[in-house]
Amino acid sequence: MSLCISEAFQAWQKAKTGNNFALYAPYLEKLVKLKREECELIGYTGHPYDALLDQYEPGAKTADLSVLFADVRSQLVGFVKRIAEMPQNDDSFLHTHYDKQKQWDFGITLLKQMGYDFEAGRQDISSHPFTTNFGPLDVRVTTRVDENNLEQMVWSCIHEGGHALYEQGLPASEYGLPSGEYISLGIHESQSRLWENNVGRELPYWKYNFSKLQAIFPESLKGQDAESFFKAINTVSPSLIRTSADELTYHFHILIRFEIEKALIEGSIEVRDLPAIWNAKYKEYLGLDVPSDDKGVLQDIHWSHGSFGYFPTYSLGSFYAAQFYNKALEQIPSLENEIEHGNLAPLHDWLKEKVYWHGKFYSAEELCINITGEKLNFSYFMKYAQKKYQRLYQFKNETTAV
Repeated sequence: MSLCISEAFQAWQKAKTGNNFALYAPYLEKLVKLKREECELIGYTGHPYDALLDQYEPGAKTADLSVLFADVRSQLVGFVKRIAEMPQNDDSFLHTHYDKQKQWDFGITLLKQMGYDFEAGRQDISSHPFTTNFGPLDVRVTTRVDENNLEQMVWSCIHEGGHALYEQGLPASEYGLPSGEYISLGIHESQSRLWENNVGRELPYWKYNFSKLQAIFPESLKGQDAESFFKAINTVSPSLIRTSADELTYHFHILIRFEIEKALIEGSIEVRDLPAIWNAKYKEYLGLDVPSDDKGVLQDIHWSHGSFGYFPTYSLGSFYAAQFYNKALEQIPSLENEIEHGNLAPLHDWLKEKVYWHGKFYSAEELCINITGEKLNFSYFMKYAQKKYQRLYQFKNETTAV
């Protein structure tokens, strides 16, 4: 497996650069066969894909995810098509010039505002933002800065800051033990998505922060206000590339990968069929024609690393986040007002109590029940999306059932 992954990664790099899936296919085919064998060796009770899911989201079952993504298909796909029919909000001003150092300084301000402890971490630049930790007393984040795209820095800082707060909030006295570890990748992703989307892409957050940002970039943001900024950062538009997708269409990218991985592991499709299947699904769910493999089936690094079962955790994170944040709003009635005045401490403290301090004592499902009173329920994400985007695009959606 290790040798195959090494070879597959090298082949993927060449294939992506050369836009030639055939260079990668033989190595991926061998890797998929090994993954099928791995499932049998590990063992499973339902679907063979369960054995791979469990490595990233302990306890997750293919059957449950199939129900979850069926909800995505039946509810979110139609909702996004409804948005696509509406006039689009202007986001062009986000792509004018924004000085790198000034962006960097503003990002540091946002991290401090969230509660990120710079005495127990630092931020650096990387081509792909990530969070890494050496225990709760040393949790480091990275961001990227594009002088012609303000969103790159803002969302990577808030997103990675959410991951970092979770790591910094784990009990230091339990370091090295399960009680000092995060529960699952889905729960970890819920912390970054909660801060990025449920807080950072909402109007109360920018009622406090926009004037500060505008003072730093008066020319680029001339004539804008918190409301217009809120509309611009929440445009919804289908795209080919997963990593640059908006918060709604992003889940179609994950749905496609989940369906393909499940089918590959159960043997109902083979590697040679991937480009055609991939392109057909992008047409079905996103209405897009895939022009080339480097913008399609070759775009992600995950399969070349053998990371089958990883993709679903991205969507799980957003769905957990919506459910957790809904409960936070119930239990902290003044929360949105606090956020509007720049006070994020009540939310941070709530997350410490509800999520961080428990370490790995509960499973993801148990934690969700403890916090919200029920298992993961897609309806919370759908209600969040409907409330937010019906306002942003000024329409009523009477056909989407929740």
